[in-house]
Amino acid sequence: MDAVLALKPQSVLDIGCGEGWLVRALAGHASRLVGVDATEALIDQARQSGDGEFYTARYEDISQCLSDQRFDVAVCNFSLLGKESVEVLLAAIPRILNDGGHLVIQTLHPRNACGDTPYRDGWREGSWKGFSRDFCDAPPWYFRTLESWIALLTRSDLALYHLLEPFFPDTQQPASLILVAEPTDRR
Repeated sequence: MDAVLALKPQSVLDIGCGEGWLVRALAGHASRLVGVDATEALIDQARQSGDGEFYTARYEDISQCLSDQRFDVAVCNFSLLGKESVEVLLAAIPRILNDGGHLVIQTLHPRNACGDTPYRDGWREGSWKGFSRDFCDAPPWYFRTLESWIALLTRSDLALYHLLEPFFPDTQQPASLILVAEPTDRR
């Protein structure tokens, strides 16, 4: 959230918003908050919770669904789990950002997410380790190295603006990776 607030946006698009917690948390910090998720039940829950506009759309359809809308910040908070769908989504991001807009991605830190498996791109088994028993049947997800994340941004006409590695205070290990990018035509 701090990475988003540091950009002082007036409009925010939360991609993969789930039940809308980030939109609710940003209420009062931006005048326009929009959440998008592919799961209708989560969007229904987000709408019932108040604040913001919410739409059901798959990543591949977001640029079409929001073709007439622009945002200061687009956020993907632990929501980029696929391969091709993420590539299509990131390629569309420059078209939905206002001039001076940014993309903020928070994802699993590659150093920790890799575990004991080889440090290379590829599909991994899902896990809800650390979550309540309500979470079951974790879907597979696509692991990317740091180099691959940056290459994907570049292929999507986005340039890395800032990189953050928040860490767990008790272990001093990376908790996540935050990539802040901007369209390359603005550099």
